[in-house]
Amino acid sequence: MIRDLTDDEARRALVLKWGMADADVLPAWVAEMDYALAPPVAEALTEAIAIGMTGYPRFEMGGELGQAYAGFARRQFGHEVDPERVIPVVDVTAGVRVALDVLSDPGPMVMPGPAYAPQLDVAQVTGRERVDLLLDPDAERAELDLDRLDALFAQGARTLLLTQPHNPWGRVFTRQELEGVRDVVVRHGARVISDEIHAPLVLGGGTHVSYLDIDGTADHAVAVVAASKAFNTAGLRCAQIISADAETHRRLVDVPMVRNDSWSPLGVVAAIAAYTQGDAWLDALRAADLAARPARDPAGRAPAGRADATARGDVPRQGRPARLRPRRPGGGGEGARAGLGLARARLPAGPRRTRARQHRDLAGAPDGDRSPPGHLANLASPRRGHRRLLDSRA
Repeated sequence: MIRDLTDDEARRALVLKWGMADADVLPAWVAEMDYALAPPVAEALTEAIAIGMTGYPRFEMGGELGQAYAGFARRQFGHEVDPERVIPVVDVTAGVRVALDVLSDPGPMVMPGPAYAPQLDVAQVTGRERVDLLLDPDAERAELDLDRLDALFAQGARTLLLTQPHNPWGRVFTRQELEGVRDVVVRHGARVISDEIHAPLVLGGGTHVSYLDIDGTADHAVAVVAASKAFNTAGLRCAQIISADAETHRRLVDVPMVRNDSWSPLGVVAAIAAYTQGDAWLDALRAADLAARPARDPAGRAPAGRADATARGDVPRQGRPARLRPRRPGGGGEGARAGLGLARARLPAGPRRTRARQHRDLAGAPDGDRSPPGHLANLASPRRGHRRLLDSRA
């Protein structure tokens, strides 16, 4: 059911990640999986193209897309969603921007970092300042610093952009952690926008808890979701904003069309197919990753030069960090995460330019990313790509 694309197929199908790479380069810099499209999604798109569904989308909230996502959320996460409060939007980052524009008070937006690079400027685009809640790269476990979050709100921040599960940390925050976030936010009358695009990719017995599933969050939060990361359909342009409060939903649907009018009808078709017919494929995808994990030593560490993974709470972390530095000896354990989209890997010491670079040396990403340095190698590639890339640096 899960088929790994050959290099030639990937260069034709993944026109940015692979199509822009030289023939002797293993591209590992874009958050796309190198697998063939899920058959239910491919079949639905083929039928839609055959009948000429290439015009404007239906400008409706809820509808068949809302029903599809509500069923998916119930089956996958045990999360109850009102289908009528599912709002299509072009992609997750656009959804974050719409929510900031429409719902958030003026004032800085808190962004935990390192963070997904394309979202680093979303606060500024909406006329707000971004303030960073930075992770210590030497910490044993990636956790939100609630005391620091409290201080940032006290200093005037009004919104937290929460990524749950987190990219690139690879953390699936627990219910208790999310309750801690809620308590801080409520104390300051602030707002949360929860980017939950990676939720379907949680591995190894971990459980995704939507921020909206936490008591006392409906009146100050929305979640932004999509099938695009789990089913590799980013180019089809359709995400969803989820609300759990009538007033929040009203404010979102009352915005002028120009603020939210550019999702694709083919994206809607793909999302409905993924949400209603994609469970078996998604199960196979996650199982393929679990089966491919490297053996671990008694301390929970993977052999040097191989991708780390842990037994619970993993999420395939997709995207690239600001910098790649070799991990320190003895790393791994509870904080080490890996997956189909990204491996945290221990690489040989010392930055070396290799065939593995694609437009940028893996030892340093562009200054424009502006995320703080860390000790992670973020490889947007399935296991075959991970091992080939690591072998190229050996």
